[in-house]
Amino acid sequence: MSKTNKGFRNTIASVLFIMAAIFMPINNIMSQDAAPPPAAAEETSPKAGYDAFIGKGDATSSFIINNTWILICAFLVFLMHLGFATLETGLTQAKNCTNILFKNVFIISMGILAYALWGFNAMYPGDMIKDGVGDWNGYFAMGSWFGIDTGDAAAFTSNFTAEYNVGYTWWTDFIFQAMFAATAATIVSGSVAERVKLPSFMIFATLLVAFAYPVSGGWKWGTGWLDAMGFYDFAGSSIVHAFGGFAALACVLVLGPRKGKYANGQIKPILGHSMPLATIGVFLLFLGWFGFNGGSVLSADPYNVSFVFCTTALAAVTGALVSMLVSWAWLKKPDLSMALNGILAGLVGITAGADSVGMFDAIIIGAVAGALVVFSIVFFDRIKIDDPVGAISVHGICGIWGTLAVGIFNAEISVGTQLVGTLAISAWAFVFSFIVFSIIKVAMGVRVSEEDETTGLDVAEHGQPAYSTEAAPSLQSSSPVIS
Repeated sequence: MSKTNKGFRNTIASVLFIMAAIFMPINNIMSQDAAPPPAAAEETSPKAGYDAFIGKGDATSSFIINNTWILICAFLVFLMHLGFATLETGLTQAKNCTNILFKNVFIISMGILAYALWGFNAMYPGDMIKDGVGDWNGYFAMGSWFGIDTGDAAAFTSNFTAEYNVGYTWWTDFIFQAMFAATAATIVSGSVAERVKLPSFMIFATLLVAFAYPVSGGWKWGTGWLDAMGFYDFAGSSIVHAFGGFAALACVLVLGPRKGKYANGQIKPILGHSMPLATIGVFLLFLGWFGFNGGSVLSADPYNVSFVFCTTALAAVTGALVSMLVSWAWLKKPDLSMALNGILAGLVGITAGADSVGMFDAIIIGAVAGALVVFSIVFFDRIKIDDPVGAISVHGICGIWGTLAVGIFNAEISVGTQLVGTLAISAWAFVFSFIVFSIIKVAMGVRVSEEDETTGLDVAEHGQPAYSTEAAPSLQSSSPVIS
């Protein structure tokens, strides 16, 4: 228990130190909410301006519908984090469940807060940079608190009505984008599962979400240099998924494989403890992806939302079927884990072009992704890169494919530009992660001891097994997980 308590104290101290150090320059965070307008000016307060706008009736009905739809999509993307948690837990050993669930709780909590404190304005600099610091150079912008000055009636009204955006308010924009931000770290979490030190991962995840993700995200979605080139990534095949996949690859290379995974030159499957949990996770992700892609329409436009829903579903189910067939033919058994990853591969593949490719194109994109993920998972296993959940293949490799597919199936988009964009984002994620994770390795270590890995991180790091001794399921599974 003393070792656990010491680790807990070190974790809290490290995270608080990082958060304090990186966000100390932010000014007036509290003052923005601490000075309400004088009571005497109530009739001309910012809220009164908003009420007047909403009171216009039919003129604002579409704004209200659009705003509500994007909030619903934000809730669906939030649900995806439950899907990641259950998928990751199911595909790993029972002795590490509490550790994995703890990391997922930390990631969504830290991700939203870090995005509020720094990431949102770093990724979408817009007028904030033009008015406050200088022209947005298209490569890097300083972040800041995401809020606005509630004491300025004009600013308040414009940022909470259609003057900010015809589809949604400032706060809706933030909460929708914040749900995306934490996904990158969640992808990494699965790849480093079962052997990474919890404090080291928490520090790395904080830096990845707070700083690295907003930089490359701003290159496209913040109207940066990739956007100026004509790069297209509708909902994030590269910006979110390839970014997370190649960050994961860098961390896995620094961390190394799990103990016994490649003993005596042989690949030894380390079986997941609950395929039902893994399956539930994938279906939750499938459901949440309708918010991921459907919300990226940035309005409730009936044609565009329904179009995106259909391309998303067609790519996902085709990815599942093709991965079933390819893995069955190659591995001689119908592998459930491959089928589940096929669904995710199809979803990742269609995400970049869900609004801009045809229905049959979506089927082809999903089919290629479904086959690609099987070959990629086996390839990485054979070169001894240990990825317990297949995240590098699903998100990294299929993210690149999906981005290139937009240029292949849409004549108005250049394949060359798509290649430059996806390689730039992937390389940035890999280099940042490799350097930062290596520094953390030197400073405090990134891997648990062999003894703790054998015991399981639930007991070694948390002193809290996920299952009681009497109810604990077997650590073996009837279906092999090839990672």
